[in-house]
Amino acid sequence: MLREYDYDNMPIVDIVNDMILDAAKRKASDIHFDQTPEELMVRVRIDGELYDYAKVPAAVKKNLITRIKIISGMNITESRLPQDGAIKNNINYVNLDLRVSSLPTVYGEKVVIRILDYSMSLGGLESLGFSKNNLEKVQKIISKPNGIVLVTGATGTGKSTTVYTMLQKLNTASRNLITVEDPVEMKLAGVNQVQTMSEIGLTFASALRSILRQDPDVIMIGEIRDNETARIAVRASITGHLVLSTIHTNNSLNTIERLVDMDVEKYLLGGALEGIISQRLCKKLCPKCRSTRKTTPYEQKVFQSALHMEVTDIYTPVGCDSCYQGYMGRVALHEVLMINQNIRDAIVNNMKKEELRKLIYNHDGMTSILQDGLLKVMDGLTSFEEVLRIIDIDDDLGESDNEVKNALIGKK
Repeated sequence: MLREYDYDNMPIVDIVNDMILDAAKRKASDIHFDQTPEELMVRVRIDGELYDYAKVPAAVKKNLITRIKIISGMNITESRLPQDGAIKNNINYVNLDLRVSSLPTVYGEKVVIRILDYSMSLGGLESLGFSKNNLEKVQKIISKPNGIVLVTGATGTGKSTTVYTMLQKLNTASRNLITVEDPVEMKLAGVNQVQTMSEIGLTFASALRSILRQDPDVIMIGEIRDNETARIAVRASITGHLVLSTIHTNNSLNTIERLVDMDVEKYLLGGALEGIISQRLCKKLCPKCRSTRKTTPYEQKVFQSALHMEVTDIYTPVGCDSCYQGYMGRVALHEVLMINQNIRDAIVNNMKKEELRKLIYNHDGMTSILQDGLLKVMDGLTSFEEVLRIIDIDDDLGESDNEVKNALIGKK
């Protein structure tokens, strides 16, 4: 993949533009400019993995970093402190929306450019990879007049895309939608969006208090980061508002535990929580070159344990000119929990974790992230190896099937 540039004769402006445009064309999510003693190593993240892209000679690397800082609005005279910037520009007739971050390292400034692409959110909920059952549950959850709906997952798992898609679904002339975000990543027509500025005291919590006096129907909080924001969000949801937000947890069970740890009163949480959408992103098999193979004994055990199904053949990556090592793009794995009265009572009564786990995952129509992943393996959307790479098998299978867990852990 290494690109060669004529650093002696080609202007730095053109080199930077070409790197950004080429990365966007390759559907990269990030461009890393890593400092080393000898050179500047450029890497691109495609489908969640970093690949070497170009090597910039030491004589040119400072000029290249300076050019990125100029077009992203950073202070080029400051190289000792981290900085954040943004590029919203038209380069060679391509509209780009980029977030830029610089970090001082021992060898110089490391810069990362994040390429924002919210085209998925414009396609509606149907474009996000939900199974038919999960899609119906999400549509029911966001049709509630009030309550709190949480989208959970690690950084870079598409939480913002899912929340923006739900916002656009709810964005009608009869509703007043207000968001508080840090930063405002995508501007939506008809939605009142607030950018937090902690340096002047405009935090998530202070903004939320003011928003509640603005007669909102739907409130979106970019992220629940602290106890105060969590408590205000829950109180807002039980006073007649639908609240959407994100939180960094792995699954539905961990989300409930996290909110309890944030000192949210259990009786309020039990009444406010309407739904939890947990998601991960895994690489999508290239439809042009994927092939089938027989399942191994331990794979058969996992399918049997998680889905109670006998699966003898699954798809596997091959690799061709149209993809990267057999994969092209990413697909989301979901776990959608609709809160019922039994779960509300369990939260209020502080039920033990293992009992709450059984209550959640024995819920009618409940599909865990592992089960959703395995179903997508059967459909040929992703591979068994990819599902295992991003899912905590120990947590998803629980305590009951040690034989399967041990086999999987040994295999990984």
